[in-house]
Amino acid sequence: MTSTQQLPSVDDVHNALKNVIDPEIKKPITELGMVKDVVVGEDGVVNVAIYLTIAGCPLKDTITKDTTAAVEQLDGVREVKVELDVMSDEQRTELRKSLRGDAAEPVIPFAQPGSLTRVYCVASGKGGVGKSSVTVNLAVAMAERGLSVGVVDADIYGHSVPRMLGARDKPTKVEKMIMPPQAHGVKVISIGMFTPGNTPVVWRGPMLHRALQQFLADVFWGDLDILLLDLPPGTGDIAISVAQLIPNAELLVVTTPQQAAAEVAERAGAIALQTRQRIAGVIENMSWLETPDGSRMEIFGSGGGQTVADSLSKSTGAEVPLLGQVPLDPRLREQGDIGTPLVLSEPAAPASEVLRTASSKLSTRARGLAGRMLNVTPT
Repeated sequence: MTSTQQLPSVDDVHNALKNVIDPEIKKPITELGMVKDVVVGEDGVVNVAIYLTIAGCPLKDTITKDTTAAVEQLDGVREVKVELDVMSDEQRTELRKSLRGDAAEPVIPFAQPGSLTRVYCVASGKGGVGKSSVTVNLAVAMAERGLSVGVVDADIYGHSVPRMLGARDKPTKVEKMIMPPQAHGVKVISIGMFTPGNTPVVWRGPMLHRALQQFLADVFWGDLDILLLDLPPGTGDIAISVAQLIPNAELLVVTTPQQAAAEVAERAGAIALQTRQRIAGVIENMSWLETPDGSRMEIFGSGGGQTVADSLSKSTGAEVPLLGQVPLDPRLREQGDIGTPLVLSEPAAPASEVLRTASSKLSTRARGLAGRMLNVTPT
């Protein structure tokens, strides 16, 4: 460095640090009170001290790398040294208040009157129809569109979303907030992230309700455009709890073409009559298998998805669209097993195109009261 080269000021460094985004909270570290100190040496060495939210922060390397890259761009900087410290309990409390407010008990942001987050409960009457596969592919397709997306794996007994989404990190706790890990641009939380190995969850109704409440209230989701809940099959405790905790949530029913499966799916969708939830639509999975000669083999029959959509339209008095028919594709299962959803790994696959189209319909649907069941009684 020559003697005529201008050193950056401390303010210059702080301005550069505004571009460093906390990878969990998605806000600049300068806004979160994470910049402890900045010292600019006469030799062009800049020392930056950063507060981590917790000891052993899993993303400390990312924060260090991003901090270094931001400050290195300033003229006159020869070297950047990053020192990491940990917030005190008082600092974490202030951080939590700045993000969540000073409420004594966490509230569910999606249940508040002013919430702009669209909440979709992906439901099915029975297991094995590919509900979780549909959920993760819709989530990733929505995130690809630039939307902020979260997924709650509400299938407490049969949780599988983390594997299918490729989410291998564990949640971190900052004071009373839980920071969800992310995969492919999607935030995700699951009971499987809190249990050792493949330990089964043996809970009854009240504990299930409390777990779901924590996933919705204690997790810091940030400003989501879309929240998808992967519900367990059937019409049990979780479906009822969701209706109580997020009354404005909409149902997305997944079925197969098989008439027996369609009848069960109708019952899952008909719960909306009791909970007064809107039904966003129906997705038919495993619709057909395309053979090498280009013909379609309808392994599970045909017409189930349209049957469910028509039946639910009639029973609710509002149009319930069939959002798509997803063909059978072994890669849908294979990519779920390795954690890279098909819409990412094989975007041109017919199944990917159907799922991406369905995600577009769910993302761009106009807001308002049209099609929503209102809690009114005729006089």
